[in-house]
Amino acid sequence: MTQKEALEILKTGQNIFLTGPAGCGKTFLLNKYLEYLKKKKINVGITASTGIAATHLNGRTIHSWCGIGIEEHLDQRKLKKILHNKKTADRIKMAKVLIIDEISMLDAKRFDLVDTVCRAVRGDLRPFGGLQIILCGDFFQLPPVRRFEKKEQAIFEADAWQELNLRICYLEEQYRQEDPKFSKILNNIRANENLDESLAVLAERLEAELNFEIRPTKLFTHNEKVDAYNSYELGLLKTPSVFFEMKSSGPSSLVKKVKDGCLAPEKLELKIGAVVMFVRNNFARGFVNGTIGIIEDFNFDGFPLVRTLSGALIIARPEIWGIGEDDTILASITQLPLRLAWAITVHKSQGMSLDCAEIDLSQSFEFGMGYVALSRVRSLAGIRLLGINQLALQVDQKAIVLDEKLRQQSQKDLAFFKSLKPKERSLLKNNFLAEAKTSLF
Repeated sequence: MTQKEALEILKTGQNIFLTGPAGCGKTFLLNKYLEYLKKKKINVGITASTGIAATHLNGRTIHSWCGIGIEEHLDQRKLKKILHNKKTADRIKMAKVLIIDEISMLDAKRFDLVDTVCRAVRGDLRPFGGLQIILCGDFFQLPPVRRFEKKEQAIFEADAWQELNLRICYLEEQYRQEDPKFSKILNNIRANENLDESLAVLAERLEAELNFEIRPTKLFTHNEKVDAYNSYELGLLKTPSVFFEMKSSGPSSLVKKVKDGCLAPEKLELKIGAVVMFVRNNFARGFVNGTIGIIEDFNFDGFPLVRTLSGALIIARPEIWGIGEDDTILASITQLPLRLAWAITVHKSQGMSLDCAEIDLSQSFEFGMGYVALSRVRSLAGIRLLGINQLALQVDQKAIVLDEKLRQQSQKDLAFFKSLKPKERSLLKNNFLAEAKTSLF
């Protein structure tokens, strides 16, 4: 379905799973729905499975929002502790809508814990205590991080998932990749079809020349390679170093959570000639999360002048990342929205759009890793492969089966909502708004 059709369904208060391939505008649509809810003065829990994903929506991690933290199990004592935490309890009680982004990286066990907490705090036995649940993600992207070499169950295997009676909004419009040949490769990976053919086309990009003015970002599968490569490249520059220290405000525990979810480093060392990447969206100032540029100079205030691939010259001024509750900022950090960008990990690239990238998939170790890395880039011409292994193009077989079911269900759900008369749709929207504005106290 289209973004416009999905937005209309979201407004009816149904529990929704918003999905679709990388670059179809899922986060953009979430932000449109958040604008609508804000205008209607509806309280929303804005969360994501990881801190990085949460910053894209100016939210917090779902673990923090519902008070479970790092817990894997909840006994009565731990549950009572959450119930008696006024801030956490009030946050859950006051919310009418709960958004969870990047759900492919949230495992079934923790999803069920969130459900348990919401039911208990809200005193409502319905799934998640009657909240409208908006889940967003793509199961072809990276799965939950393994703990102690044990593979976690995916969120769609959770008990709570089965009880939500989710409407499926499957977006198919493509806003990132405009190259039909490249889109076909990505679709082949998702369908687990014609992989030999796709691999043959990708093989043409091994050590391929890229026609860009600056060297593109390198994507590695391991942190060690990223840090080593960035330090090496910075050290080659003979220009003087300029340092920018991150500033913070709020309780140390919350500040740490904001820092964990921020791609900008605490201590940023820059030089003229350094390749950098913006790590925040600021449409008004001409950059988004993933815009690549080079430090051309520093202005009179000491801020870097970044020349982007499009030729624009942007003054990189400090930005604020924060954890909010309603309209109150609980903790925040301030830093330039930049990081060295000769290299970045595939995990941290999830959710970004890149003009060009050099990708090393020779040490891929997880389903979806190749798909995530490749789909960050807008065109095949923007990819230079440094290596690729047999696991790189593989995706989870469960995801393939589920994806087909999701497509079919999305078509059925869209057909149902189109069959409703305008008065019936308006009634659903108005009933949802009326219930949402009813206080729980």
